[in-house]
This record gives sequence, C-alpha cells and structure tokens, in this order.
Amino acid sequence: MSADKSSVQAMTSRTTVATAGLPVRYKLIAWTFSLSMLLYIDRVAISTARGAVTEAFNLSDTQFGWVLSSFALGYALFQTPAGLLADRYGARRVLAGIVALWSVFTALTGLAWGFASLLLFRFVFGAAEAGAYPTCARAFYAWLPAAERGLAQGINFSGSRLGAAFALPAVAWLIVAAGWRGAFMILGALGLVWAAAWYAWFRNTPAEHSGVSEAERRIIDSGRPAPDAAVRGAQPRVSTLWRSPNVRVAMAQYFASNFTFFFCLTWLFPHLQRTYQLDALYTGLLAGIPLIGGAFGNWFGGALVDSLYRRGRWRDSRQYPAIFGFILAAFGLLASLAFQTPVPAVLCLTLAMFGSDMTLPPSWAFCIDIGRSNAGAVSGTMNMAGNIGSFVTSLAFPYLLAMTGSTTPFFVVGAVLNLAAAWLWTRARPEVPVAAA
Repeated sequence: MSADKSSVQAMTSRTTVATAGLPVRYKLIAWTFSLSMLLYIDRVAISTARGAVTEAFNLSDTQFGWVLSSFALGYALFQTPAGLLADRYGARRVLAGIVALWSVFTALTGLAWGFASLLLFRFVFGAAEAGAYPTCARAFYAWLPAAERGLAQGINFSGSRLGAAFALPAVAWLIVAAGWRGAFMILGALGLVWAAAWYAWFRNTPAEHSGVSEAERRIIDSGRPAPDAAVRGAQPRVSTLWRSPNVRVAMAQYFASNFTFFFCLTWLFPHLQRTYQLDALYTGLLAGIPLIGGAFGNWFGGALVDSLYRRGRWRDSRQYPAIFGFILAAFGLLASLAFQTPVPAVLCLTLAMFGSDMTLPPSWAFCIDIGRSNAGAVSGTMNMAGNIGSFVTSLAFPYLLAMTGSTTPFFVVGAVLNLAAAWLWTRARPEVPVAAA
C-alpha cells in the first residue's frame, strides 16, 4: 500500500514539474513574435536606407517605388503556394527554410550593383518572406485552442509593428555605423541564426514535442474542432478557395488593411522627412509612433476577439473588432489631412494604424476558422490579396503625388477602402468552412 502511495506521489511530482513552467504553446507565441519582429526589421530597412540607396544608384521616387513594389509583388504572388507547403510539410521545415532564404537575399541586397539587381533581390526577398504568416497560422491551428487564437495573432502581429518601429531609428543608426551595404549583411546573418534555432526547437504537433505535458495536450485538443470529413487529409485547389464567399471577403478586406499599413511602413518615413525637413533620426522616431499604435491595436483587437468568443459569440468575435477597426482607420486617415505640422498628423495616423491593426487578429482567426487543417492555404490566399494592396500602395503614393501635387487624394482613397472593408465584414461567416475539392 505504501509502495502504491509512493508511486502516486512520484507521478504527481513529475506532473507538477512538467506543468509548473510556461506552457509550451505560449513559448510558440514568443517564437512567432520574435519572427514577426525580424520579418519587419528586414523589410523596413530598405525604406530607412532610401536616401543612401537612391544616391548610390541615382534613383527617382518612382523608381524607388518600384523597388518597394517588387518586394510586395513577390510577397503577394507566393502567399498561397507557401501556405500549401506549410499545410503539406509542416511549419518546422518550411519556416526554417524560408527564413534562411529571405535572410540570404537580405544580405544580397547589400551587394546590389544597380537598379535591376535591386529589383531582382527585393522580389526574391519578398517571395521568400511570403510563407511566414501562413506558416504561423498553420502552426497555431495545430498548437492553440480556438479561444486563444485571437490574442495570439494580436501578439504575433504586434511583433511586426514593434520590429518596424524599432528598425526605423535603429537601422538609421546601423547605416551610419556600418554603411547601408554592411547593415543589410548584418541583418541577413541574424536571420540565419533564427532559422537554425527554430528548427532545433519546434515540432509540427504538440505530441511530437517532448516539453508538452499530457495536460497541455488535452487543453489544446479540446479547444480545436476536428477537421470535417470532407477536408481531412485533403488540400483545396486554388479555384476552390477563390469560389468561397468567405475567402473573397477575407481577401478584399485585407487589401484595404494593407493599403493603410504599407504606407506607414514604406512611404511615411520619406514623406515626413521631405515634407517637414527633418533629420533621419527624428524622422525615424516619429515614423515609429504609428507602428507602436498598431501594436496596441493588435493587442486590443486580439483580446476583444477572444473575449467575445468565450461568451459564445463566434461570429461577433470576428466581425465587431474588424468593423470598428476599419472605421477608426478611415477617420484617422482623413483627420491627418487637417494638420500642417508633423506631430498632430502623426498622432492621427497612429489612430489609423491602431484601427487598421485591430482588424488583423479577427482576419487571421477567421482564416483558421474556415481553413482548419488547410489554414495555411486559406491565410496565404488572404495575405496574397492584402499584399496586392501593398503593391498598389507602393506605386499609388508617388504617382498620385506626381499627378496632383498633393497627398490628399491618397489618404481619401485609403479612407474609402477602409469603409468598404467595414461593410464587407458584415458578410463574413466564420462557422462555414472551405470545402476541399
């Protein structure tokens, strides 16, 4: 009898030790947060280096716009293929591979010898980065119960905003210290280290990870709906995705979201610097404020998504945060036109970014809802459409400015897109999954 009691005590002790620390699924969120920071530090570096790069290659604003849009085009075109790869081969190998590839092309950006090579390197860099968020979505489907996905997505995407905000002044300093070519090579090396560490730590399912306790596995499994019989083990064709009304809603609204965000990521820094004659460091600090606002928007939106979901309001948990966020974004863009000094205008754009980024947690949670075991393909398709919005933004800002001599038309177009996206969310039905062909 005493032996049995000792066995029970020993088992209880082991269980307590296994569950006493931070749950492994929360460590996954920390990993994707750091990935998101790295992703945007590498991405925003080109905007911070604009002055040095355009001087080195004698580029005009419209040519530099094509450099930015070449990234966005590569990023958009490879979203769905990358999501399909993540669904088929798992997040461990796919994410390690794509981070290593984009890091190589980050370093190669520092070796560019002209306009054409810069276009090529940024296009491939964008194509490689395309798989990051769809692969994270696939990992979240396997590792997170549904009631935790909203805040997890908010934390994940807040890393991108904080990374970009940090990069604007930090990369400006790094360029001064190491030159713009050296800065890109240093950033590329950091990415290779991350890829190796991810491959060593992550496993595609909780059951494969030695650090996950049985209690945590039960929490994850109980909060994740089983794949429908029609979609279990199958991958949808691209044509099937496009025929889904839910997927079309996700794509269209994400186009609007990225139109607002990509301006703050790419053209806000040079716009502020040129309009108000500011030095690079101060411009970087100002341009980082809207991105920090976006991080808060992600946290708030994600928490609101999970709060509504836990109350049994599944559809509302996706629709309400997104609709409110898009209305805020439209208001912030239009309000920024009322000010002629940098600080109030930046604060209005911060409100716009807060609202725009409120829409990200419901957007990506919605993709997991309707995609389930095909979450990578569905989220990749949505992100493809969103980054067509990025591609359009990269060119719309300089061309509208050149044609009209004013930035007003650009901000009005952005506000109209945000209001249209708010209406689109009334058509979203998260409880209806995408059926595989």
